[in-house]
Amino acid sequence: MASNDDRPELRALADLEAVIGAVTDEVAAWRRRALKAEAGRAQAGATPDLEAARDRISDLEDENVELHHRLRTARERVEQLLARLQFLEEQVGSEGPGR
Repeated sequence: MASNDDRPELRALADLEAVIGAVTDEVAAWRRRALKAEAGRAQAGATPDLEAARDRISDLEDENVELHHRLRTARERVEQLLARLQFLEEQVGSEGPGR
């Protein structure tokens, strides 16, 4: 049986799984944060003052830009890993029996 060191497609697949796992964990963390914030707002019940709301909106917009950047970077990395995996699968296929 070949080890991961002998099978580059398995290394690429492991890299892809690691990236997807990290992205999944990050999305889950942001979901927990959003749910916590929604619950806190519901408990507070009071309308925040306008200036505080504007500051919060600005902070959230900045954070949203950063998250979009991080997501784009992660998506690019996943696409690179998929392309690498596809290339390796094609290489393994072309080296198959009878070649």
